[in-house]
Amino acid sequence: MTTDSPHPNPGYLPRTATRRRRPAQPSRTRTDLAYLSSRLTGRDVWLAEMLHEHKVLTTHHITALAFPGQRTANRRLRQLYFMGVLDSFRPLRQRGTAAEHYTLGRAGAEVLAARAGVDLAATGWRKDTCSRIAFSPTLEHTLGVNALLVHLATTVRLTTWLSERSANRLWGDWIHPDAYAHTTSTDSTSGLPFFLEYDTGSYNLARVEGKLPGYASLNATTATYTPLLIHTHGSRRETALRRRLASTAARLDLPIATSNTDLGDPTGPVWLPLGGAPAARLDLPQLAAHWPRLTPALASDTASLPVTGRPDSLPWRPTPPRPPSGEE
Repeated sequence: MTTDSPHPNPGYLPRTATRRRRPAQPSRTRTDLAYLSSRLTGRDVWLAEMLHEHKVLTTHHITALAFPGQRTANRRLRQLYFMGVLDSFRPLRQRGTAAEHYTLGRAGAEVLAARAGVDLAATGWRKDTCSRIAFSPTLEHTLGVNALLVHLATTVRLTTWLSERSANRLWGDWIHPDAYAHTTSTDSTSGLPFFLEYDTGSYNLARVEGKLPGYASLNATTATYTPLLIHTHGSRRETALRRRLASTAARLDLPIATSNTDLGDPTGPVWLPLGGAPAARLDLPQLAAHWPRLTPALASDTASLPVTGRPDSLPWRPTPPRPPSGEE
């Protein structure tokens, strides 16, 4: 039985199981980009960009975002794996069988580097990238964040989704969120920009509270008003967190809403703002209406934002949450 819920199995064991073998290939130092140029679609390049941005996505994530069905997705992902565009691993679990987990392969990184006119090193890709992700102690957290945002991207209109790394490059002088995203209504007249803190309970409450002044400083410095959504693992943790953050959020005039995994679908009425009214939980459009002063932290002209990082890194731009039109 394959298990891949929106929130990773708590029985996850952080070690890699068997990896598929690629056919033997002649020794080479570079990817044959001319060969790949005639075989990669816009969706393939988009997927390489997504994996560079978000590190790891499972077969089910990729299928939901970009393919009409599991069989079609498996066939294309296998082809991309054997071309070296993707790498993959399958973690062991205490129960059931995990889905295939995909990361960016060497050929995929070289394609991105060639498109940006930089060397492979600028992408940050290393030959042990897949293994480092597979054994990372933060893998469960990364998968939890990605699963939540994949669900939003496939059920509501998610126009922007930045990873922790990209958010840190843009706003790292103030904050270090797990993600930044922006939902838009179907008529594009309203939406909800937000920072996401995916709280697994590994930090004590004081450390979470200590993040709030940074968000307030960002709002004051950039003249924006972007809410913070905190998703917790369990109702008890959420209750304790709300009690700890309420006075600080009010003093800093921070729009904050919380939810927890026990409530289910994050697109439903599961978000409860801090402060007074409302007493009932709200969905994302209702949250946007609840905070009428909202302004997104990410401007439409991203070139106007300060971007920190190594000068030789891959030029940054947001990756659309969905593939090019007509290729889903």
